[in-house]
Amino acid sequence: MTELVRRDKTGHVLRLTLNDDATRNSLSEAMMTALAGALVDAEGDSGIGAIVLASSGKVFSSGHNLKELTAHRDDPDNGLGYYQKIFGLCARLMLSITRHRCAVIAEVDGLASAAGCQLVATCDLAYASPRAGFCTPGVNIGLFCSTPMVPLSRNVPSKLAMEMLLAGEVHGAEFAARAGLVNAVLPPDELTRHVMAMAEKIAGKSQQAIRYGKRSFYEQRALPLADAYEMTAAIMVKNMLDGSACEGLDAFLNKRPPQWEALS
Repeated sequence: MTELVRRDKTGHVLRLTLNDDATRNSLSEAMMTALAGALVDAEGDSGIGAIVLASSGKVFSSGHNLKELTAHRDDPDNGLGYYQKIFGLCARLMLSITRHRCAVIAEVDGLASAAGCQLVATCDLAYASPRAGFCTPGVNIGLFCSTPMVPLSRNVPSKLAMEMLLAGEVHGAEFAARAGLVNAVLPPDELTRHVMAMAEKIAGKSQQAIRYGKRSFYEQRALPLADAYEMTAAIMVKNMLDGSACEGLDAFLNKRPPQWEALS
């Protein structure tokens, strides 16, 4: 049986590879369940300091499995219960990435469509090769990409996000980089090396600081300016009092490398 999400650990970096070429790495119920499980396991593994999300085949992810969704139109409730289940599962998966203690980096070397594009936009960092493409094509089949719109509109300027959502066309990697959907475009033979180097660099930082940083970054964006400062000031006070900042400041003032709590 095919392992839908392949797990490979190199040093303190966990590499999760979507591995369902037969459905173009669709975010089927099974795929989302497997990916969510891998993220939960990584949360509790003190030896992991960063996560890379990659894919096998020529497609990063084609989004929701439309055949799977359509099959449930024959349910007694016309699919209502199943659709609520699937879109709720997807929302929880995306939130688990945002709320994860580790930085999650997307490595995109193929098409990221609909919920696949949502997955890329949800990751903390994203790098692509020129072979990557990005689209939210739901409008073409009468199913507007409303949930992919959530992280997309938080990464991409409004006019560009609306162009993607309203026209449903595929955009290349350079467009994605200019729009802020990905951090950079790398040659295919350099993509994995660059992503893994970035992941290793992040894994070498204070993991407690990363945990504080991810939480405050995403939560403050939804707040009015004054509330954002109040929240982040409280987090900085807490951070200042923990061992991570104590070690980091002492190392800086004494001109020595910091000795972070070792990952197991």
